[in-house]
Amino acid sequence: MAKIRVLPDILASQVAAGEVVERPASVVKELVENSIDAGAREVRVDVDKGGTALIRVSDDGCGMSREDALLSLERHATSKLRTAGDLAAIRTLGFRGEAVPSIASVSRFRMTTREADAVAGTEIVVDGGKLRDVRDAGCAPGTVIEARALFFNLPARRKFLRAESTESAHIEHQLRLHALAAPGVRFRLRRDEREVFDLPPSARQLDRVRQLLGTDLARELIPLPLTHGHGVRVEGFVLPASHARKGRRHQFVFLNGRPVEEAVISRALAEGFRGALPDGTYPAAWLWIEIEPTLVDVNVHPAKREIRLHRPLDLKEAIIGALAAGLAKPTGRPPVIPAAPTAFPPVPTTAAASVSAATQPVPVRPVFHQPQPELPKWTVPEKQPQEEPPARNGGGAPGFRIMGMLKGRYVIMEGEDGLVLFDPRAARERIFYETLLEDAGQHAGAQALLIPVLMELDPRDFDLLLRERAALAEAAVEVEDFGGNTIQIRSLPACLEIGDPREFIGGLLDELLHGPVSGARFTRERLARSLAARAAALTAPKLEETSRLLERLFRCDLPYCTAAGRPTLTQFSMSELDRRFGLGKA
Repeated sequence: MAKIRVLPDILASQVAAGEVVERPASVVKELVENSIDAGAREVRVDVDKGGTALIRVSDDGCGMSREDALLSLERHATSKLRTAGDLAAIRTLGFRGEAVPSIASVSRFRMTTREADAVAGTEIVVDGGKLRDVRDAGCAPGTVIEARALFFNLPARRKFLRAESTESAHIEHQLRLHALAAPGVRFRLRRDEREVFDLPPSARQLDRVRQLLGTDLARELIPLPLTHGHGVRVEGFVLPASHARKGRRHQFVFLNGRPVEEAVISRALAEGFRGALPDGTYPAAWLWIEIEPTLVDVNVHPAKREIRLHRPLDLKEAIIGALAAGLAKPTGRPPVIPAAPTAFPPVPTTAAASVSAATQPVPVRPVFHQPQPELPKWTVPEKQPQEEPPARNGGGAPGFRIMGMLKGRYVIMEGEDGLVLFDPRAARERIFYETLLEDAGQHAGAQALLIPVLMELDPRDFDLLLRERAALAEAAVEVEDFGGNTIQIRSLPACLEIGDPREFIGGLLDELLHGPVSGARFTRERLARSLAARAAALTAPKLEETSRLLERLFRCDLPYCTAAGRPTLTQFSMSELDRRFGLGKA
């Protein structure tokens, strides 16, 4: 008896769906790509319950005839490839023809579509991969696809989905990517019958970036002039190095209209800033890259998560050249960018052009500290003088003689046995850390802001932060939902000396959400360590405060190092100094 059997069509489609449809956002990505390939000028996405109950994508593209609509449900049926040579010069977002049948095999699926010159449209109903009905329908030109009860027939896959808010955040992030990739298209997103955003079409890439980033922060954008050579064209924008953050979630890169994540591009961006970035951070960037299709292979992964460049050094040189030209120009005024040229020839509007496959989603995150428009300067109420807490270790500061300050950073002191270098920032970090741990969970440790601070976050970060607000409240950081993806910061720890709450919280959240850490990110100890480190880093050392700072430091349980293990003081004994000057014993 034969051991090898051909899989039934439905099972084969469900296996393919495992590669193409990972979560509701994958369905949105596939269907929106189909709409863009079909020449749509407006795309609307409706989702209910994080996309598990309903995903509906509507477009005004070319639509399909009944014959082509039925063919679109067959695996590997596509209008975008004809010969093997077409595979080496792909200009569309999709080309595999797996997306529609894969989605139909794991959902209760309905498609209505009509070509512009057709009298009637076509409605097709599929239930878990089984064709249920095909009939004429009255509908507008274009295509509407509904996927309900996602993974209803694959409970093992469904149970691995995250919370509704998390899945909704991934969908919103995915649609924002498409909006940046295709600025000439109107994008609308409705979630649970409430409108999340409605982005009108824009003639310039800068206008679309402003729509998503905000006008105030967009004023800081540095335009990168169009740079081309060796079959590569690069243009876009970056933010100054002061906006660099951990991770690459705030780097938006589009190659031939496709969102991509490529290590060569990230390295070129970092190299282009010529060492101006703090260690472990990456610049915020929006890049639109065009490469001759024959020089890039997008057929590496079923969901096109990866690309392969035939001449990566040419692309790296073009990006570095664009950065060199852009960063060399003065940026005191808002950039004036001419209208971008058309990146590609018109997309063919063949009947089956609505059939596509996946594109690589890019983990991107908007910069945290977006300025708050038209609000007075935020302030923290002045703290009343408090008595110094009693010493906890029963000791006091050693008898150091303060001699001066080195480069405005380290305090030079004389100790009983030689030279002592004191790091005021490290000392403050230890003091803040122990105070925060002692005050954790106590209402007295919080200091309300006179004017709450508003911050707009990436939708995925917004969801995660709100789920952890109880842990933040224990650390005296009170945040609330202000609508959209905006949080309201209402209080900060009273023991910290913070000048700009937005700058402080932006960096803190960036570290907690995207730093290279393992385990729970919002534990009491980790929050205290991050809060203390950021607050200490924002304070400028002053020589006249050294004595008082030493007294506070030596009231701590562990005064000689920070929570991360950095020393607060370093001593060079006389014997060591003598050896360095050749006075020690031979």
